Amino acid sequence: MSVGMGRIATAQVELVAPRAALDFFDQQSVVAADPLTSLEVWRRVMAEPLPFLDVAFKLRDAVSARFGVKRIGGFSGKVPGFVQAGDKIDFFLVETLNDTVMSLSARDRHLDVLTCITCVDHSVTITSSVKVHNWFGRLYMLPVGPAHRLIVRHMLRKLSG
Repeated sequence: MSVGMGRIATAQVELVAPRAALDFFDQQSVVAADPLTSLEVWRRVMAEPLPFLDVAFKLRDAVSARFGVKRIGGFSGKVPGFVQAGDKIDFFLVETLNDTVMSLSARDRHLDVLTCITCVDHSVTITSSVKVHNWFGRLYMLPVGPAHRLIVRHMLRKLSG
């Protein structure tokens, strides 16, 4: 298993803004046991969301709601049988979906997020980019940024042989 900045997939990575304008960027890769499509990656990593994420999202919703941020409820672990661009998966909007790229966005007045899953052969990369709009978005990303990196690393480990 190679989690980290190892072999990066050559599929087109989508970002929420140009790289130089981002307030947060994380890109991690793994060599999967089998070749996967981008949607198969999402299904596998979300089949069993980390147990503490439910509590973290409840806390996030309770605090963020006081600042006018919509409650998102977290990850359900369920992915519809048919998904296409324009659909919602939990709180994400599916922006792009094909065999090699799946990009998911969440946008509000505080920040814009785009998570992009790219797959080429056995190589899987998850790239997350954030553009912050105000002080609350910056404050929000202080704990979320480091936590996000750990969560993605754990999710990618599910894919290795």
